[in-house]
Amino acid sequence: MCKNKSLGIPTHCLQHELPFTRLFFLGWGKSITKVIGKVPLVYGALGTTVYFYMRNSKEFDRYQTAYKRRVAGFTDDEFFGDRGDGQPRLSTDGLRRAQQFYRRNKELSLLFLVGFYALNIVDANVDAHLKQFNVDENITLEPFLSTDDITSGVQYGLSLQIRF
Repeated sequence: MCKNKSLGIPTHCLQHELPFTRLFFLGWGKSITKVIGKVPLVYGALGTTVYFYMRNSKEFDRYQTAYKRRVAGFTDDEFFGDRGDGQPRLSTDGLRRAQQFYRRNKELSLLFLVGFYALNIVDANVDAHLKQFNVDENITLEPFLSTDDITSGVQYGLSLQIRF
């Protein structure tokens, strides 16, 4: 079995087995590939989206319950509060709009959560593959950019050097 000398982990583990572990243990792939600095970013992004999902879900439930009770004819919800002229603080239409607002935000939070989770998996997988990439000092690929003084134009180029 071929071992990765810098990590002490079998090479095939990094590429094929660890992505499945990364699905369930956040930050596992980052710690295995020694990219520990990204772990707080992963937890921060996912934690923030979970927080907003739960908050928007709670608010959505509040407004939905009040809306359903208002449509059923009850006037005892927390948003009815008399303004002095007999009108509710928040109309039935206002409850419906607030309900739609929080539903949209809840769905967006879930979309961001799935996106950040998938990005974490892809990033850890790419890191694992790049850890095994052969970086040789004898091969150099260098882009360059220069301006032509006569035509005032920009010239692009790419230099490839192979040293033996």
